[in-house]
Amino acid sequence: MEIRELSVPGAWEFTPRQFGDDRGVFLESFKASEFEKAVGRPFDLRQVNVSTSAAGVLRGIHYTQNPPGQAKYVTCVRGAFLDVVVDLRPTSPTFGRWDAVVIDDENRRSVYLSEGLGHALLSLEDGSTVTYLCSLEYTPEFDGEIDAFDPAIGIEWPTVGRDGRPLTFNRSPKDAAAPLLADLNRTR
Repeated sequence: MEIRELSVPGAWEFTPRQFGDDRGVFLESFKASEFEKAVGRPFDLRQVNVSTSAAGVLRGIHYTQNPPGQAKYVTCVRGAFLDVVVDLRPTSPTFGRWDAVVIDDENRRSVYLSEGLGHALLSLEDGSTVTYLCSLEYTPEFDGEIDAFDPAIGIEWPTVGRDGRPLTFNRSPKDAAAPLLADLNRTR
């Protein structure tokens, strides 16, 4: 497995080795020993989520108040997404920095983000499906969101899908009404 730390400290990209033959492909999507070596601690799995999205669906920027925070290990099992990580840790020297990785059903990369980081996904084709391994069960009172189009963050969202057709962004009403980064309570 190839492991690369992203430019946002506390976030990593995991690219598995794939073994294919005429029957299909096998890979290790998550391996605790490799994860722990890279991240420096075990992953405490508490919940697994699956989400399927049409092309242009933009989910996020979502975060969980820290503490307790929620770490995520995100893998695309079908289709393609742009996976975006944003540093939302109030005292971090990289507060507001973002990085992105294309995760898809070809390279089968995964992204890990530590507690305190924000997360957004843009589906790059219809029927794209992602799984999230989560370190905290869903706890709505800890959830928050930041506007994915906040110019202070400046995420460069693609406007064309994996098939070359233009993307029309589709967000939930809650995500569309999300506050700006400047409105985030940095004393949390």
